[in-house]
Amino acid sequence: MNKSDLIKALSREMDLPIQKAAEIVDMVFDTMSKSLVSGDRIEIRGFGVFTARHYESYTSQNPKTGGKIIVEAKRLPFFKAGQDLREKLNQA
Repeated sequence: MNKSDLIKALSREMDLPIQKAAEIVDMVFDTMSKSLVSGDRIEIRGFGVFTARHYESYTSQNPKTGGKIIVEAKRLPFFKAGQDLREKLNQA
């Protein structure tokens, strides 16, 4: 499922115009993104937890040239599935 599929499903399920459903999905994603950027944790009971993890810089190797490169420190999003979601996935 991609974003447009999610918008269509919300529109169908809630009997909303596509444009209104798109606004809702965009607002939810924007709010979640802002929360992660500010360092907050997003917990959706029964689904999972989104956090931003910090990774230190490190030295790696360029696979093409074999030369050493320095990978800068960064923050990346991380998702941990909740117990209910894991159980649903393992029932199939």
